[in-house]
Amino acid sequence: MKRNYYIFSSGRLVRKNNTLYFEAGENNVPSESDEEDVIMPADSDESDENDYVTPASLARKPVPVDDVESAKQITAHFFNYYGFYTGSFYPKEPYISGNLLVHQVQNYLNHEMRMKIARQFVKGAADNIIMNLQYYNSREHDLEDSILRIKRLTKEIGSVNEINALMGVEGNIHDEYYKTWNTIIKGDLKIFKRVKRPPDNPINALISFLNSMVYTIVLSEIYKTQLNPLISFLHEPGERRFSLALDIAEVFKPLFSDRIIFSLFNKNQLQEKHFTKELNFCHLNEEGRKIAVREFDEKLKTTIKHRTLNKSVNYRQLIRLECYKLVKHLLADKEYKPFKIWW
Repeated sequence: MKRNYYIFSSGRLVRKNNTLYFEAGENNVPSESDEEDVIMPADSDESDENDYVTPASLARKPVPVDDVESAKQITAHFFNYYGFYTGSFYPKEPYISGNLLVHQVQNYLNHEMRMKIARQFVKGAADNIIMNLQYYNSREHDLEDSILRIKRLTKEIGSVNEINALMGVEGNIHDEYYKTWNTIIKGDLKIFKRVKRPPDNPINALISFLNSMVYTIVLSEIYKTQLNPLISFLHEPGERRFSLALDIAEVFKPLFSDRIIFSLFNKNQLQEKHFTKELNFCHLNEEGRKIAVREFDEKLKTTIKHRTLNKSVNYRQLIRLECYKLVKHLLADKEYKPFKIWW
């Protein structure tokens, strides 16, 4: 099985023959006699998709290309010093289809067709949020009123006919959801309200970081299909972003981000000491990011018995399967129904 590599230190990735090398440090420029090609600089923190590279690891650490997840079509995702996602290196697509591209554009341009898909993304997110709340409601938390309110809001999804209105319903669902987090998460850490840019407390900081991780994994899985990541349905396509990854990520955040957050805080794996406050905003320090990334990487490897395929699949494969379901919908083979947690 291919591996994910997470690089947490400053340095460079260089290539020699069929091997990548990570060179820690800032002033390690190869001499002219070195027959190596610089692949990319590595500023501060980057997630280069389960090895963990730190400054003390090795002065030069080999990263065999054939061992990297995605093989030679390597997608690399970059995070800045504060752990905020800054961009991705997205190689030329290995799988392209003019036919699918035409259908994807048609589904975006036709208002009703676009709304049909966008509603499913919001409904998928809402259903998975409800599954999370029902899990904790059965474990000595009184969340029944919140579950009922979110279910009522979910019923509004089918009645709205504009993207902005649909996004409004989604926002209201999340507002109700976040109100329950102070009950679900033990201890003194509180969320109060969702603050994104920039996050103002440890819980918001971890939400932002893990949501970005989900986005990058979804983008990596889209890359392995014939979908175009620039053409989305719920989020408006825009400049310099792969907005389809934002759409599909909505369905999986409750499974990946939220469940990991509840676990990390409730098991005391993450504490206030793992966060740093600067200039009225909060971010994970390096130790905190490593803890979160390890948990996230283990989550990706978790396997379940797929009810339709009747075989075991890991969580990452669930995302790829979601992409294929969307492909079938765009080609009018089978109507798209979003992934729903069943366990």
